[in-house]
Amino acid sequence: MNVHFIAIGGSAMHNLAIALSRKGATVTGSDDEIFEPSRTRLEKQGILPRTIGWFPEKITSSINAVILGMHAREDNPELLKAKELNIPIYSYPEYLFEQSKTKHRIVIGGSHGKTTITSMLLHVVNRLGIEADYMVGAQLEGYDCMVKLTDDASFMILEGDEYLSSPIDRRPKFHLYQPDTAIISGIAWDHINVFPTWENYIEQFRIFCSKITPNGVLIYNTEDETVKQLSEEQAGRLTLKPYQTPNYRVSDKGTVLSFSGNDYNLQLFGAHNLQNLMGAMLLGESMGISNHDFLTAIETFTGAGKRLQKVVETASFTMFKDFAHSPSKLKATTKAVKEQYADRKVVACMELHTFSSLKKEFLPHYENTMNAADKALVYFSEEVVKHKKLEPITKEQVQAAFGGNVTVVNDTAEVLAFIRAENWDDAVLLMMSSGNFDGIDYDQLGEELTA
Repeated sequence: MNVHFIAIGGSAMHNLAIALSRKGATVTGSDDEIFEPSRTRLEKQGILPRTIGWFPEKITSSINAVILGMHAREDNPELLKAKELNIPIYSYPEYLFEQSKTKHRIVIGGSHGKTTITSMLLHVVNRLGIEADYMVGAQLEGYDCMVKLTDDASFMILEGDEYLSSPIDRRPKFHLYQPDTAIISGIAWDHINVFPTWENYIEQFRIFCSKITPNGVLIYNTEDETVKQLSEEQAGRLTLKPYQTPNYRVSDKGTVLSFSGNDYNLQLFGAHNLQNLMGAMLLGESMGISNHDFLTAIETFTGAGKRLQKVVETASFTMFKDFAHSPSKLKATTKAVKEQYADRKVVACMELHTFSSLKKEFLPHYENTMNAADKALVYFSEEVVKHKKLEPITKEQVQAAFGGNVTVVNDTAEVLAFIRAENWDDAVLLMMSSGNFDGIDYDQLGEELTA
């Protein structure tokens, strides 16, 4: 197989390129910019393009398939040449489906919790020695590639993102996977630049449910009323498996989970994480994993990358970094940390960074999301708002939207000054962002606060 990637440097695309190369395909690619860590990973695999840019002469009739990334434009010269030569053109999710047609496809969908559930399932699968192919949307610790493709594995585990597939395929990615087993962890309006209304966003999940193979399995979170309603519409067509937050108690090391008469000592914490765990356990059932074996294996799970990840810890101070940026994630993460550290001061800092979070009309969705923290700060960059070509927002508007005693700043230096002014004895610092507050080195900050 000769496969060419247009926009090979993307976070998802370069992982798929590496996986196909490891499977034995001849992989080529192009891009007009390739950043780290994609550059080093592609170079190590021997498939880094020699020259940056688009080169239609690379597209010849010897190519069996072209995979088109979101970063490319519809008028990309390589894409036009591929069309001219009638070479099959796939989006990233379309090609993953092609690679998994003969496998039992397990798709993890939801506005939040996808990466955590996927990483939980993979952790157990690896511990139990089960062969499975996979695709995860985020970098997980211990993996050098977030896509694995083989001919032998019976299962394909796919993180089901609802964002668009490619510049010429405007369908959400998770519409293309046709799962045999699927889960919906929760629905909270996101990607409002693509799905302009709540109703339009919900409809994408309704379509996702309709794409599950007949007599397939749909696992769903009953504590999310929208998810419950959508899932129950599938009664009769699919096998429905509901789940909810289990019985648990906080422990010094994390959580003690009580299930079916047994206690399991977990290293993760927070009701939202435990809810995700129950969903992952039911996915494990579809792979023949017993609940007891799953929960025993998950005792060694320490968390997904950038999801409540400890930066530094001493006897009296802990610092976390977390990917939380949407209202539902922000509320669940802040609440989880305060519940775990009830006797400590919890200081939560978050960055408005995504298109949705910086849109004035969306800000009211953040009301009371940081109330569980003892002190809270929200940061946004006026330059990022301009770069995204959004209507300007003010600190006063952000403050009014969040409510409570939230400090709002738009300078990185002010974030650091706020943090440095605190007494960190018997305290927890929670840094939440899909970015890094425009240049804060978390490891360096953690060292400074514990010096």
